[in-house]
Amino acid sequence: MKTSVTLKAQAECVSHSRADIKVRDLSFAIDEPTARGGTNAGPTPTDTALAALIGCTNVIGHKCASAIGVDIGNLKIDASCEFDRRGVTLEQEIEVPFTSVKLTVLAGGSADQAALDRVAEETEKYCPLSKLFKAAGTHVEVHWRPL
Repeated sequence: MKTSVTLKAQAECVSHSRADIKVRDLSFAIDEPTARGGTNAGPTPTDTALAALIGCTNVIGHKCASAIGVDIGNLKIDASCEFDRRGVTLEQEIEVPFTSVKLTVLAGGSADQAALDRVAEETEKYCPLSKLFKAAGTHVEVHWRPL
């Protein structure tokens, strides 16, 4: 297995707010809401970043659970993020625009809280999106609970 790969994406930016993205054989839009001059054809770039963290937590969480023999079943993940908009409004340069992110992960499997705590610990070690947010200075808080 390769230890390093090149990720690629292409975009046709059809307006000031909308980018039609192609990744592998998938296409999707990133756009702003109509209130901000977009067409609301997809999530905003910042919404996409938060959604990527959710997706990564799901994938890496399941890999970690499988590796340590824990049944987490299907997950329900709720996310909230404190976002400093001064940068995107061009009011002021902001070093840490995503000031904090909180995830609540509800696991539908048979794992008890102690097992979920182990999965959470392992997931934190390996989730690249969580590491990306933390390296940028974002306070990331993740709570795993049985459903």
